[in-house]
Amino acid sequence: MNVKVFKFGGASVNSAAGVRNVASILDLYPGRSVMIVVSAMGKTTNALEVLLRHYMVHDAVSMVDQFHAIKDYHLEITYALFEDRDHPVYAELDSLFERLREYLKSAPAGSYDEEYDQVVSFGELFSTLIVTHFLSIGRPYCKLFDARQIIRTDATFRDAKVDWSRTQLQVQRILFTWFQEAKPRIAVTQGFIAAEPGGKTTTLGREGSDYTAAILAYAMRTKEVTIWKDVPGVLNADPKWFPETVRLDKLSFREAIELAYFGAGIIHPKTIKPLENADIKLLVKSFLDPAAEGTAISSLREWSITTPVYIRKTDQVLISLSPRDFSFIVEENLGQIFTLLAKHQVRVNVMQNSAITFSICVDNDPMKIPALLPELKKAYEVRYNDGLTLYTIRHYDTAAIERITRDKTILLEQRSRGTVHLVVS
Repeated sequence: MNVKVFKFGGASVNSAAGVRNVASILDLYPGRSVMIVVSAMGKTTNALEVLLRHYMVHDAVSMVDQFHAIKDYHLEITYALFEDRDHPVYAELDSLFERLREYLKSAPAGSYDEEYDQVVSFGELFSTLIVTHFLSIGRPYCKLFDARQIIRTDATFRDAKVDWSRTQLQVQRILFTWFQEAKPRIAVTQGFIAAEPGGKTTTLGREGSDYTAAILAYAMRTKEVTIWKDVPGVLNADPKWFPETVRLDKLSFREAIELAYFGAGIIHPKTIKPLENADIKLLVKSFLDPAAEGTAISSLREWSITTPVYIRKTDQVLISLSPRDFSFIVEENLGQIFTLLAKHQVRVNVMQNSAITFSICVDNDPMKIPALLPELKKAYEVRYNDGLTLYTIRHYDTAAIERITRDKTILLEQRSRGTVHLVVS
């Protein structure tokens, strides 16, 4: 299907000026049908996570204050975009916030993960409502589609697995019908969110809007996907902490998977595989300079990279496990450990073992790690350090390692031919 798929993240719609810029980017593609995937505005997901924590511990006063802060932020953007206070966007936005308010009045009925998906998903509902109404001005063929009616998953809350066959059926039934009309059309939908078989909202993992765009592109068999960012493409490091970054003008799917898996925030880890399977090109471009070239990710066969690529993950925990009887770490131990990691949905960033010790570096999730550690302590001596940073360097050399480790204490180092991992304090 000859439809362009665009994904706009929170930074691109964090203000009224940002929403207007989205419209100006669409104007660069006249006569084209576009599928737009939109994230929550600005830092709304973070704000909703705070709201959820207040809800889970029944802190009513803090919950109300946080609720109004989120609502006021969205209203401020809406006021700047729609001067007519009778515009239907206001009533529809108020209805959404009222639904969230009513949900928060009841006591939590599910697990933290399940409640997370029901509450935090409102961020994408707010943003797409506002964006769609603004894009509809002068564009009569613009329509909002609820991603939960299209993308179907299992019931693994906070990290739902896509039901590809059902999702493709929904895409054909809903989106194909819309885009087959003669006029160029704009479809808007939410990133990050989906629905399980019973209809409850699920999410695809933190920053999962990229993945949403890839799912829809795969199901529609489009030619390319463009992710619009506040950087000029895929850089060899995050410019917020690394000076003198270099843009990578092209990447192979395989290299992009490696970078995403190790924590490069530019692309969600699950995004690449469906695009590679369908040979759909991925473009990473700047919404601040849409005419610039950006980075193209595709099925490159002959290609090399000589620039070291630096990836940083902060707030890490290094957990070291030893059998209580000082026996060796064997396959049986590893099976037990990974069963517990899977149970608590803890993803391992780096692992290393010696004869009697097995160490893992993981994200310091405030809900998952406190639940995991007591279970590990039942069978193992457990030592851990928190407040750490994990650096991953692809295509490293000695100078790159020295640049990262200078004045730091290395707690774990692991090297392969193309990658080095460094856990430092």
